[in-house]
Amino acid sequence: MAIRNIRVMGDEILTKKCKPVKEMTEKNRELIQDLFDTMYEADGVGLAAPQVGILKRIAVIDVTEDRSEPFVLINPEIIHTEGEQKGSEGCLSVPGKVGIVTRPNLVRVKALDGDMKPIEIEGKELLARALVHEIEHLDGQLYVDKIEGRLYDTEEFQEEQ
Repeated sequence: MAIRNIRVMGDEILTKKCKPVKEMTEKNRELIQDLFDTMYEADGVGLAAPQVGILKRIAVIDVTEDRSEPFVLINPEIIHTEGEQKGSEGCLSVPGKVGIVTRPNLVRVKALDGDMKPIEIEGKELLARALVHEIEHLDGQLYVDKIEGRLYDTEEFQEEQ
């Protein structure tokens, strides 16, 4: 498919709430494939439609190193959270930056998959962080609004660790 341009912080589309997806169309299938292609090319673990300029409630996630567990989330909704984790977080729409964010340690999400079939995903640790992060994108929120302390340059942060 295609590698799309990733919108970066300051682009107004990243602050807008996305519209629910009512049906799977060829255009939506193409968007999902493009999201995966773009995310993998950028070495990310998640990407939401508004990050490529599309205001639809679609996100993709794959936190595995070998890219073996891809998730398609259409109209996702967090239905349960548990615990807490604090850690560094970055974003393809905030390139070269990282900040400390507290997230739930366990998250359960209901959504539709790429075939518009209902699914539930339970994620812990990195997957939990990615699920919340991407769903927040669909609501027009960026992680930088939740950081504790300041936003670091990635290189500077790595040196301090």
